[in-house]
Amino acid sequence: MKLNTIITGERGDLPPVILAHGLFGQARNLGGLARRLDDARQVISVDMRNHGDSPQSDDHSYPAMAEDLAELIEAQGGSADLVGHSMGGKAAMVLALTRPELVRRLVVLDIAPIAYTHSQQPYADAMQGLELDGLTRRSEADKRLAETLDDPGVRAFLLQNLDLKADPPIWKLNLDVLSEQMPIVTGWPEGLTKAAFEGPALFLAGGASDYAAEGPAADAIRAYFPQAELRYLDGCGHWIHAENPKQTGEAVAEFLS
Repeated sequence: MKLNTIITGERGDLPPVILAHGLFGQARNLGGLARRLDDARQVISVDMRNHGDSPQSDDHSYPAMAEDLAELIEAQGGSADLVGHSMGGKAAMVLALTRPELVRRLVVLDIAPIAYTHSQQPYADAMQGLELDGLTRRSEADKRLAETLDDPGVRAFLLQNLDLKADPPIWKLNLDVLSEQMPIVTGWPEGLTKAAFEGPALFLAGGASDYAAEGPAADAIRAYFPQAELRYLDGCGHWIHAENPKQTGEAVAEFLS
């Protein structure tokens, strides 16, 4: 599947950096990180399948998402540095483990190669339940969404996916498939070979997040990527690139340089 991309920076001696966002996100969500990197590198930010302006599909598995990234890398010359947050981080890990020749360096932001017990289904339900008829302003959409979601930051993030120019407005997410395959999104594929990727790997996690915390999550990271450097940013939650963009950007830029 050919993904929609935003390309910034100039191609130099090093391969491009590909940025893969998380669930309910889109390419521009990692825009701050792209701006930190694209002064020295070409950066390709993607809309993952079933998100943004990329094609939609009934298959939202990690092998499928990894194959999308592989197709992009092959079209760019066969090598890339890969940075993924959350869902995008899992897709990046699957690609590195199954097609290691395509990935020069791997950066994973606040996610581990495990199946999680939590679900993002309430967010999908809230979006699917939003009455879209007559909506012309994002402020009105936020008011309606507040009836089911209290957190204004979460609402603002989700509403970035609402296309108010369409008549009637539409979600630029394949919510039916994402809802149906939510256990796949929060899960982890079976049968992947551990330590198949031998290149440099950085796992950057929030110190206040439990997604990659010491324990089973960190143990799984070390099992699949024994060479990985695992670092925690104090006080940060799951959205480390938004909560501490300076430290996140510096760590990623230094690792990829």
